[in-house]
Amino acid sequence: QVQLVESGGGLVQAGGSLRLSCAASGRSSTNYAMGWFRQAPGKEREFVARITLSGGLTIYADSVKGRFTISRDNAKNTVYLQMNTLEPEDTAVYYCAAGTLKTGVSIRSRDWYDYWGQGTQVTVSS
Repeated sequence: QVQLVESGGGLVQAGGSLRLSCAASGRSSTNYAMGWFRQAPGKEREFVARITLSGGLTIYADSVKGRFTISRDNAKNTVYLQMNTLEPEDTAVYYCAAGTLKTGVSIRSRDWYDYWGQGTQVTVSS
């Protein structure tokens, strides 16, 4: 079992920055690829970014590419999401997730991930 706790959300003006953190604990918590998803009111939860076990490979949703950066510090069991040039459309609850290899399932799919945090609210004002 892996527990994930997000932090760092808040209210920011458009053009500003925030850094989200996701602290992982539990059995072999560093043995998972990690992802960030977000869910805006009335919308489906959507993929934002993902980082491999070693941190050597990252992928991003097109909507955040060039503005967001995912990273991890395995010594601290923590994953980060640096969000720059924020836009009102980035307003959502942001979730951290952990998963292991699943054949035939997209790494951008919620179904790829086994464990989820409780989420942290990010609000971007215009």
